Amino acid sequence: MKEKISIEEFDNKKFKIRFVEDDNDKKAVLTHYLHNYRNGVKKHFEEEATQYLKEIIEYKSEESSNDYLEEFALQQLLFEVENVPFPTPANYSFKFIDLFAGIGGFRMAMQNLGGKCIFTSEWDENAKKTYRANYGEVPFGDITKESTKNYIPEGFDLLCGGFPCQAFSIAGKRGGFEDTRGTLFFDVAEIIKKHKPKAIFLENVKGLRSHDKGKTLETILNVLRNDLGYYVPEPQVVNAKDFGVPQNRERIYIVGFRKDLEITQFTYPKPLEVNPTFEDVKEENVPPTKYYLSTQYMQTLVNHKERHANKGNGFGYAIIPDDGIANAIVVGGMGRERNLVIDHRIVDYTPTTHIKGTVNREGIRKMTPREWARLQGFPDNFVIPVADASAYKQFGNSVAVPAIQATAEQILKAVKNAK
Repeated sequence: MKEKISIEEFDNKKFKIRFVEDDNDKKAVLTHYLHNYRNGVKKHFEEEATQYLKEIIEYKSEESSNDYLEEFALQQLLFEVENVPFPTPANYSFKFIDLFAGIGGFRMAMQNLGGKCIFTSEWDENAKKTYRANYGEVPFGDITKESTKNYIPEGFDLLCGGFPCQAFSIAGKRGGFEDTRGTLFFDVAEIIKKHKPKAIFLENVKGLRSHDKGKTLETILNVLRNDLGYYVPEPQVVNAKDFGVPQNRERIYIVGFRKDLEITQFTYPKPLEVNPTFEDVKEENVPPTKYYLSTQYMQTLVNHKERHANKGNGFGYAIIPDDGIANAIVVGGMGRERNLVIDHRIVDYTPTTHIKGTVNREGIRKMTPREWARLQGFPDNFVIPVADASAYKQFGNSVAVPAIQATAEQILKAVKNAK
């Protein structure tokens, strides 16, 4: 039986494998090659991937041929990228690419529906660690670079992406393709123009509708419909709480279909008849003391809320009851403080971190990263390999998997019926 190795490092009597830590594109090429090793897409990455494989193998013996050692290493690496919590479905029915991938919320939903991811990009290094731990693949980096775009293979069915919103300079112009230059949407549009996927699925914050007095969304739709030739129904705001997770998270979804498919209508998924509550995602065991607020920090939050209340504002911390639903989990600001909970199960009030004051006796704590993961619809075997601060950021930036999956299911139905 062959000995299994780590994709980071392998040592035995014959050779070892070393990845260069700052050469993420090479790791992306190799893992994309391995993920597509059993299908035709591998040819797109093969030349660079095999060269890199030779570079990272350091031979320690001449007892066996180099060809044998390379094949041995390849099989070990194949095992590792496929032996992950969320592998590609064995009998996939469509191919997609995952742009601005974060920790793979789109990928989770698409794989649940039988999809095969053939390209991923994400610039955040910590998010890449989480993506790799769960899917066995290192995302490519900055999608604004032409060199990164060139790694996108031909022949995918669906383009997915939660692209960041940026203002467009469209004053006095028609708001077309060229007017989006310098924005990340331009890079999405450029990829659509070149590859012409059957369908597109974009996600953004609800505020995109009113961004720049509606001009930003108007420009996006004009580019997709008129410049790129896609049927794009009116975008819809979808709330995660309507699809099985207890989080009031509204996001705008934009879907589109290549016009030659002759799709002329599309129905977004109807809300499920479910009423999830925080209790459904609450930690089964009492969380560590570090998640409970100190008395001094709690007083700071109280004072902050009172100051805003005196000004007539509703800003400040919020405590979510077990039978309630969470506010949207977001990065920065009051993201965690707007989602405090009361958990009286604590028995040890000894601080485990340096805090000012003492641990509060009311049982007020932050939600844990695992609870945030559940609020976004990630299953409990989703690996969280990063520190809490990064985990909160990653889940706060993620899409809500169940809402994405419900919408994607409708997209796939429309494409299938158009054949």
